[in-house]
Amino acid sequence: MKEPNIHDLEVLQKEPAALVKPESETPNGLYFLSNLDQNIAVIVRTIYCFKSEERGNEEAVQVIKKALSQVLDHYYPLAGRLTISPEGKLTVDCTEGGVVFVEAEANCKMDEIGDITKPDPETLGKLVYDVVEAKNILEVPPVTAQVTKFKCGGFVLGLCMNHCMFDGIGAMEFVNSWGQAARGLPLTTPPFSDRTILTARNPPKIENLHQEFEEIEDKSNINSLYSKEPTLHRSFCFDPEKIKKLKLQATENSESLLGNSCTTFEALSAFVWRARTKSLKMLNDQKTKLLFAVDGRAKFEPPLPKGYFGNGIVLTNSICEAGELTEKPLSFAVGLVREAIKMVTDGYMRSAIDYFEVTRARPSLSSTLLITTWSRLGFHTTDFGWGEPVLSGPVALPEKEVTLFLSHGEERRSINVLLGLPASAMDVFQELFLQI
Repeated sequence: MKEPNIHDLEVLQKEPAALVKPESETPNGLYFLSNLDQNIAVIVRTIYCFKSEERGNEEAVQVIKKALSQVLDHYYPLAGRLTISPEGKLTVDCTEGGVVFVEAEANCKMDEIGDITKPDPETLGKLVYDVVEAKNILEVPPVTAQVTKFKCGGFVLGLCMNHCMFDGIGAMEFVNSWGQAARGLPLTTPPFSDRTILTARNPPKIENLHQEFEEIEDKSNINSLYSKEPTLHRSFCFDPEKIKKLKLQATENSESLLGNSCTTFEALSAFVWRARTKSLKMLNDQKTKLLFAVDGRAKFEPPLPKGYFGNGIVLTNSICEAGELTEKPLSFAVGLVREAIKMVTDGYMRSAIDYFEVTRARPSLSSTLLITTWSRLGFHTTDFGWGEPVLSGPVALPEKEVTLFLSHGEERRSINVLLGLPASAMDVFQELFLQI
């Protein structure tokens, strides 16, 4: 009999979806979302795979569901529903509607679903619960959870979470708090819920260019390349040795960097930006933009309180002509990344909040690479009583312009770079990766 493979995964929902509400009475009314939350209302799907030799999966649903109800006492806005405020912005109606929770069973063992270190929406998407009848973002609950039990005694927790509710750090603290509740422990980091501390200034003061919102003309017809060819998703592993080589290359041929080290993020971002630009065969005079999020928690004045569970990240950027980026050495791109990081100050972030207040603009992804870094997030430490997850990661990349950095391997010292490219461009990118 043929063993199930990655394409054979079948998941059966056992009961109708349940609504899990906070265990205690919680505040109601409208809950304010800051302009940093408004700008990022996309659904992020992640999975966490658990397996314990000592403990099967019989209690998993009951334990995780009960702990969710308990942790929602602290994270009550997650049980609400998104709506539009009188000012025309997203807000949360804290109705105690509840988090959508689903119990499911798979037709195979967990290790038979294939390689989950790369996004695979077709297969891994079966492990998260999508509200298929939703016509728009307002009809999608802020959080849905699915626990899928496998024949080996393992189980997968699949989450759909709206990014407007929290950034990576906030989401990590929520999931880890949920795990602590499941183990009967007090929360290490109770959430700080008041997002009005990031209200726009009155009157707004736009003090920066904010090119993250700039629409760049697609002179190189990149969009048509994506539509003509299949998009391949691959995961490239940068182990400590490869990272060391890359950092050496990144500091060569540069007076400003010579003899100085650069960070792993600077070297990786610079490499991926250049290599992707080469792979897509952008015209020399095509502008290309790098976007990435910087954690502003410690950069705000005063710093955001510990446990702030909204978005404390702000997008920074660098724009360069493709010819200059690819013809100059890697150290040039590292310098651009470093300048973009340096740009993020309290003034820059307050200006970004005010920019949205005035324009309601969203960052443009035309001719853009958007890097999301999960390599410093401790999702792998989540423990519901079955030990840490054997694997965790995203189900899919949200947009074709998005590249994800994930920590990986022994002591999590390697980094997996996940990206999607048209087939012809992926071949070029792989060749450039092998040349490091």
